[in-house]
Amino acid sequence: MKIIIHDKIRGMNQAENKELFFKALADKTRLRLLNLMGTDEVCVCFFVEILKTNQPKISRHLAYLRRAGIVSTRRDGPWTHYRIAQPADADAARVLNDTLTWLANDRDMQRDRARLVKVCCAPQLPVAIQGAPRPTSMTSA
Repeated sequence: MKIIIHDKIRGMNQAENKELFFKALADKTRLRLLNLMGTDEVCVCFFVEILKTNQPKISRHLAYLRRAGIVSTRRDGPWTHYRIAQPADADAARVLNDTLTWLANDRDMQRDRARLVKVCCAPQLPVAIQGAPRPTSMTSA
């Protein structure tokens, strides 16, 4: 089984990087995706199931987060897994970590996370995502 890790590195100047970074954090769907990732590595199909939206929309938002350097991907066969990538810039890393903490304390975001745990810990995954690898921290559940 071949596993490929993808990290997006862009040749942008510092001002462009900041603008893209903050634009990436300025969308509710992208914030929900980041919240669902938390410390996990999550397959796209789980985002679709939890957020109840279509796969192209989820993929478009994940691509935006990748371009901003906030998430990275890992391919494992047919599955693409997403995880939060800590920015190399200390200020960006602090903003991202503060944002993630803020999200973790938000009731709506907590409901999203609870739905993810419920789906992942169910004895059988929903039909649409059967066969998909569960998020890393929930594989032993």
